[in-house]
Amino acid sequence: MNVSRRAVLRATAVTSAGLVAGPTAASLLTGSPASAAATLPGVEPFIATYRTNVAADLTVTGNAAVRILSGMQRVWRTGTAWNTGTVLDHAVQRANMRHVVKITRARTPEQAARAFIQDRQHQSYAATAGLGPLAPIYREGALAVTGITSAPDGTPPTKIDDAVPAGAPAGAALGAGSPSSALGQVVTLVNTLRGPFSSGNPSKTAYQYPRPWRMTESGQVVDTGKVDELGYPVYDSPVTVAAQLLRQRSTTPADDGGMPSGHANAFHLAALAYAYAIPERFQELVTAALDLADTRIVSGMHSPLDVIGGRVLATALAAAILGDPANAALKAQAREQARAYLTARVGADLHGYAHGGTTATDPYADRAANARIALPKLTYDLPRTGVRGVPMVVPAGAEVLLETRLPYLTAEQRREVLRTTAIESGHPLLDGPELWGRLNLFAAADGYGAFDRTVEVVMDAAAGGFAAADAWRNDIGGRGGLVKSGTGALTLTGDNDYRGGTHLRAGALIAAAASALGRGDVTVTGGELRVAGALRVRGEFVQRGGTLTVPARAGRGAIVTVDDEADLGGVLTVDDRSAAGRRPIELTVLRARHVRGRFARVVSAAGRRVTVDHGRTAVTVRLH
Repeated sequence: MNVSRRAVLRATAVTSAGLVAGPTAASLLTGSPASAAATLPGVEPFIATYRTNVAADLTVTGNAAVRILSGMQRVWRTGTAWNTGTVLDHAVQRANMRHVVKITRARTPEQAARAFIQDRQHQSYAATAGLGPLAPIYREGALAVTGITSAPDGTPPTKIDDAVPAGAPAGAALGAGSPSSALGQVVTLVNTLRGPFSSGNPSKTAYQYPRPWRMTESGQVVDTGKVDELGYPVYDSPVTVAAQLLRQRSTTPADDGGMPSGHANAFHLAALAYAYAIPERFQELVTAALDLADTRIVSGMHSPLDVIGGRVLATALAAAILGDPANAALKAQAREQARAYLTARVGADLHGYAHGGTTATDPYADRAANARIALPKLTYDLPRTGVRGVPMVVPAGAEVLLETRLPYLTAEQRREVLRTTAIESGHPLLDGPELWGRLNLFAAADGYGAFDRTVEVVMDAAAGGFAAADAWRNDIGGRGGLVKSGTGALTLTGDNDYRGGTHLRAGALIAAAASALGRGDVTVTGGELRVAGALRVRGEFVQRGGTLTVPARAGRGAIVTVDDEADLGGVLTVDDRSAAGRRPIELTVLRARHVRGRFARVVSAAGRRVTVDHGRTAVTVRLH
């Protein structure tokens, strides 16, 4: 039965804190922040209760979505009607509204047009922008289309909805596409994540936090008693809505709460479904979801709190639905279908093709630019008025979000990635029960943020994809170390400071930054340690087997600088394949406080004759 939010609100007694029936969100959060971090006592985790997210129950104990967003009750106390709420955290409220005012006042015509398109276009279609070079291939295979590709110059006379355009291929569908298409399993996965228990509407009704264009900076709702030329009530608000969207607004505010943003929830749900099936674009899809959700603020339709709430809810829903045993076969089939379909069209190097675009054709082609887009939008720099320094407790089941992006890690290791890349505590909405809001999936796509114990990574080149080759780009700290095993290749690019040392047993480990191997000893007993430029070992260097590969970079100091002693063995390979001409090259391969032993064999990758000098403190090589 379809129950309207207004009917539910009217039919249910409202508590003094504004949430219906049973303990209020505020009462559940009166304990220590650490207690709010994990599942509430006596309450099952979100992943086990996500199906309670229905309009018939708006309580924090009965509705899992309302519960995980209950950090909002530190900011806002819901009133007995939509316009009688009370601001509890004035610093957050002021910053929240000031951001919308600033953005909408500076909004350009191009930004307004884009905001209209993202408002009216099916969100599952919009999220395909995160697929970059794969987007047109996906849309063709999925028969995904949209009828919203441009914006009117002014305010349209009526509401506009997306529709299948004339001339679309037979069987074409809005959103993610057609379930009967060549990518039907992926389409079904997207639709499943956006299924009957994924709405933000129950939480909108429960919290009754007004849209920004109905609020003053202080959080008051002031109805002037007037209507504009379109017949909409006029509110005393400094926020201006984009002209193209004026007729797209709701005229029934009791049914039109702001937090969480339904569009933001939908963008993130669709993006995370695509990211599971096509993890080669995981980080770009996360970026796209944050970027698309931000258009809700640019349009004036939502505030940062609304958009953050949508992301928090979608993150939890995606994990719950992907982790639901009922969807185990579907998610595996969607991943395999996407891989097979896309590789058949672009070749075996799917990752390379997926990242082969330029910013002219792929809005998310530049990782550094993506970081500038994504990371500020995790918090919008709202004041950290909560308790700082609260340890992160990863929500139950969250590790499934990284299942295809980091397939070579165990479930527990993926939880550690999420924990060590999480957002710091102190943001009221993010600090709600289970801490779904503190997950930082953009950073998690780049591997660990810290090794708090020794981490063994086992990669399998035969499995292909990320199991064959991956890169961790975070700056990794912590007291633990890294053990690299298996046949795959792992690249470290960060300014790393982990203190437990590095041990290469098998496969390839590529040091793509001078401090890539952190602090502590570096031991090579097998595999290939590949130095991309220069490397500093802040401890001992011990090579008992395997291969050390260095570039032919003469005249720039030692390639490998060892702070302590070096004990050598195994093979040294000089990668001189790109060296110009055949002129002799002399380079200092390694310099240490003291050098013991010698390389068993030294070879030139280009086949040159090599002479080696193993000195007391340095190893030099001459290529003839």
